[in-house]
Amino acid sequence: MEQKTKNSNKAFTLLEITVVISIIILLSTIFIANYRGGEKQFALKRSVYKLAQDLRRAEEMAMSSQMTPDSFEPGVFPKGGYGISFMKDSKSYVLFADCDGDNKYDEGSGASSCKEATEITPYPEKLEEIPFEQGIYIKELFKDSSLVDFLSIIFFPPDPIITINSDPAINSAKISLTFDGVSQKTVTINKAGLIDIE
Repeated sequence: MEQKTKNSNKAFTLLEITVVISIIILLSTIFIANYRGGEKQFALKRSVYKLAQDLRRAEEMAMSSQMTPDSFEPGVFPKGGYGISFMKDSKSYVLFADCDGDNKYDEGSGASSCKEATEITPYPEKLEEIPFEQGIYIKELFKDSSLVDFLSIIFFPPDPIITINSDPAINSAKISLTFDGVSQKTVTINKAGLIDIE
C-alpha cells in the first residue's frame, strides 16, 4: 500500500493578509478615537472637581477667619472675606481676598496695603490665579438663571455668608466649563454653600 503525501504548503493569500490588515487599522482607529474622547472627558471632570474644591477652599478660609497668606500680606484679615472670580471664555479663575469689603474682585491699586484698602482706594486682591487644563475654558456663567459675563462669589465668616456678584438677593451661581466647546460640565453653588456638579 502506497501512502500519499499531503501537500503541506500552507500560506496566506494576498487577499487574506489585506483583509486582516484592514480590520486591524479599523479597530485601531476606533480605539484611538475613543481614547481621545475619554481623555477629554477625564480632563473636564478633573477641572470641574478642582473648581468645586477651590470653592470649598475659599469657603474654609473665610470660615476659619484665616489671615492672609505670607505671599500676600501676612497677618491681615480681609474686610470682605475670601472669594473666587470668574470671567466668561477665560482659561483660569482667581482666588482673592476681598480687602475693601466691596464684595467684588479688585485688580487696581491705590492703597498701600490690604489693611488700608477702601472702595475708593483699592488694593490688588489676587491671592492665586488657577488655570484650567489645556483646552478647557469657562463657557457660560449664570447668576440665578441669567447669563452673565462676570461672576464673583464671596464667602464671609462666620457661617459663612455667601454673596454672588455683590447682590444679596441672588440665590445661586453656575459655572459651565467646556473642553474646546464640545462637551460641558457645570458647577452650581447656592447661598447655603451647597456645591453641585452636573
